[in-house]
Amino acid sequence: MDGGMWAAELGNWLVVQRLTIGTAESLTAGHLQVLISSISGSSRYFVGGVTAYNLRQKVRILHVDAAHAAEVNCVSLLVARQMAAGARRLFGTDLAVSTTGYAEPSPADQVAFPFAYYAIDGPFGVLDGRIDCPARSRTGVQRDVAVEVLRRLVAYLHAGDQARSAAGPAANPT
Repeated sequence: MDGGMWAAELGNWLVVQRLTIGTAESLTAGHLQVLISSISGSSRYFVGGVTAYNLRQKVRILHVDAAHAAEVNCVSLLVARQMAAGARRLFGTDLAVSTTGYAEPSPADQVAFPFAYYAIDGPFGVLDGRIDCPARSRTGVQRDVAVEVLRRLVAYLHAGDQARSAAGPAANPT
């Protein structure tokens, strides 16, 4: 599936479940926001997003730990988790997703090929991970990471929903 199809599936799921989402992006530079908001009616579930590209903004807007972020050039699983949690608080949403990483090699940082960390902070806990993107252009990395994060977000929501359903009626208050 392409990004638009994942965004549509995400939107359908969020509408049915009556949940909202926000984003915090660095590496993807708004690509997640574009995909999510490209679906007609997305204002029912997409509350907003922030692109925080440098340390100062990640700390000021998303409350990322400044010392840790400075130590890792703002690229780590912990930074991704803190960005997602910060976006969830900032927008008051049921879930939030974040990305941070390198869109191209960075020899000064000992980064041989592009990669991203992402985090999803939502009703089924936190899911995070790494996406490697060797041999892609800068904009290709940004696009491909956004699409892959959407795919993983949809999988997270479906897995959480199935676990909740398997737990029975007590886990599904109406």
